[in-house]
Amino acid sequence: MLSANPQAQTIAMRILVLTNLYPPHYVGGYELRCRDITEALRDRGHTMQVLTSSYMAAGAGTGQKPGCLVERSLRLHGFFGHPWLGIRDLRSLEQDNNAALLAAIQSFKPDLVHVWNLGGLSKSLALTLQRLNIPTVFDVSDHWIARSLVGDVWLDWWNRDSASVSARVARGMWTATGKRDLWHRQAPTNPLRHLRFQRIYFCSARLREITVKAGYVVKHGEVIHCPVNVAAYDGEVKPMATPLKKLLYAGRLSEDKGILTALQAMLAVKDEFHGALEVYGKGEPEYEAMLKGFVATHALPVTFHSASPEQMPEVYRSHDALLFTSEWEEPFALTPLEAMASGLPVIGTTTGGSAELFEHGGNALTYAAGNARQLADRILQLDRDPQLRHDIAASGRRLVRERFNLPAIVSQIEAYLDQSLRLWQRTDLPHYLEA
Repeated sequence: MLSANPQAQTIAMRILVLTNLYPPHYVGGYELRCRDITEALRDRGHTMQVLTSSYMAAGAGTGQKPGCLVERSLRLHGFFGHPWLGIRDLRSLEQDNNAALLAAIQSFKPDLVHVWNLGGLSKSLALTLQRLNIPTVFDVSDHWIARSLVGDVWLDWWNRDSASVSARVARGMWTATGKRDLWHRQAPTNPLRHLRFQRIYFCSARLREITVKAGYVVKHGEVIHCPVNVAAYDGEVKPMATPLKKLLYAGRLSEDKGILTALQAMLAVKDEFHGALEVYGKGEPEYEAMLKGFVATHALPVTFHSASPEQMPEVYRSHDALLFTSEWEEPFALTPLEAMASGLPVIGTTTGGSAELFEHGGNALTYAAGNARQLADRILQLDRDPQLRHDIAASGRRLVRERFNLPAIVSQIEAYLDQSLRLWQRTDLPHYLEA
């Protein structure tokens, strides 16, 4: 028996992880969290296998930790540099992906499938799992359901009412001749309304709300927040006597991340704040050039850097505060969690799931997204009030260790997976023509 939490026991499970990318080949925090949870479940005695895409990140190598088989045989479509395909070529891709999933299930014989990010992967895979009636749990930490599911080319082509004349003719002919039935058995062609998310959890209540508003029946989904590895991001709160000298921005350099707002705030405090901002991250070359041009034009104390994930714990510890400036519906960001765990005070926006983390004046200072003047005021407030700086850093560090540490979140997920096996109810996949 395996301990999932103080109140419950779980049995060892065979878990097939289905996701689009898996480290060391990854582009963001979703994949890193998938790896961390998968490896933690393995360490608790569960048998894990990962089925992911053939995507290879440049310079990432091929290494993986022993004890968890990773099969990289799925084909991506339209994402991460892969081209968009016409319906005939797409049919081959859909069939290949579904065949790979069926082969993995047949050979591994999982008790449960743990579905992570399907961005760029065939959404028909979820329909195949429903048709097989295999217990399936969805982990949702970005908008791939709320905003991207309707864009699945394969399912959309077969079901869109406003399709072109040629598409409707081809669809009608292939349906009448029985070809659609044949292809449907290989890669489901059902409309999205047939897809059920019987067992699903979200990284924030806000992301669940957005997905419900998009028309999906997921209000029953649980909320299990993202974790942080407090052992890796382990820093002490700096003494009040330590001046505020080094501000940190860490993340993608893009408009939706609010980095330009941070630079505008640095311009606003230029004559009053005697510290600097260090920016860690990359973006599109044109956007990076614009940001660096803004810094040069206004002679701002801002420098640009890069660091590997392994280097980031020390990056946090070497700074005095984090600016978290995101201006989009961030599901539940890892960066402020890592900064808090490292002992840094945080100034941040409350868009998306961040509102479930930040308490203004308690564990962070907050400001309205995109409001450079208000961000500047928060920087000056933090600079001029050492007691506040110390207290919000200490509160944030304590909160992360109590509620968002990796073992605690793994226990929540483990218990949810175990419960899913116990409560699973048959959910049949209707015929593709059913209303």
